[in-house]
Amino acid sequence: MEEAARGSLLDIESLEAAELLTLLRSARRMNPLRPRPLLRGKRVVLLFYESSTRTRSSFEIAAKSLGAQTVLVQASGSSIEKGESLLDTGDTLRAVGADVIVIRHPSSGAARVMAAHLDIPVINAGDGMHEHPTQALLDAYTILQHKKSLKGLQVAIIGDIVHSRVARSDCHLLSKLGAKVVLCGPPELAPDLAATIAPGVRVTRHLEDALRGTDVVMLLRVQKERLAGLKIDLNQYIVRYQMTLARLKLARRDAIVMHPGPINRGLELAGDVADCPQARILEQVRNGVPVRMAVLARALGK
Repeated sequence: MEEAARGSLLDIESLEAAELLTLLRSARRMNPLRPRPLLRGKRVVLLFYESSTRTRSSFEIAAKSLGAQTVLVQASGSSIEKGESLLDTGDTLRAVGADVIVIRHPSSGAARVMAAHLDIPVINAGDGMHEHPTQALLDAYTILQHKKSLKGLQVAIIGDIVHSRVARSDCHLLSKLGAKVVLCGPPELAPDLAATIAPGVRVTRHLEDALRGTDVVMLLRVQKERLAGLKIDLNQYIVRYQMTLARLKLARRDAIVMHPGPINRGLELAGDVADCPQARILEQVRNGVPVRMAVLARALGK
């Protein structure tokens, strides 16, 4: 497979720690309230095969804050519905003047396949169960607003690990920058094999073990239909793994609570946890804009 165009962002796994830190530093210089015309005259195409609120809107605001034009292409209402292939769609968007394509797709590896086919940068906005690199970057950016460094931090990621592209990207990024990651959930959602995602990652079945002394508590969305399909009792999951204020006290006093969204109140976390002073969930959403501004600027050499 050919190499992707310079500026593409397809995953976290292939990036060096220095590249990640450069992106995070660049994000700190971005302010969506003070637009910078770095990308004036450029066209950013948002190609979304899956529905999205946070990722899509923040990429669009990020692009416009840099002076770029944006075009949204969704699977519904486009030639994709008529059976147009991924590569043909990429060729079409390139032909009409796309300077960069931001793609979200249900198949793992879709972003890399498109990037290898085109001569313009491709940004992965989530591909199947593979990775979601910009989410990991905004998670790190959020943590660093409250902690001096990622090095030595203990981060607990709790919930549906096996289906989570966010968990994979976070594990890669956090471990590259020196954090210790513990994954927690039942075997069906957090298999022992999950510890092989990145160096320094371990798996536990016990929420208390995961939380004790933790600096960052990251919760993942749990879909009821997946629990049913895996024959996991919903009530038992809630009893064993739901984040409550009482359980949060096991973490460090200054621990922060995160969630990539959308959240399910009453399932992976109690409603009062989502609204507690330690929660940084809306901050994550807000931080998606400067982080994605940095990613777009990098994509187009700015």
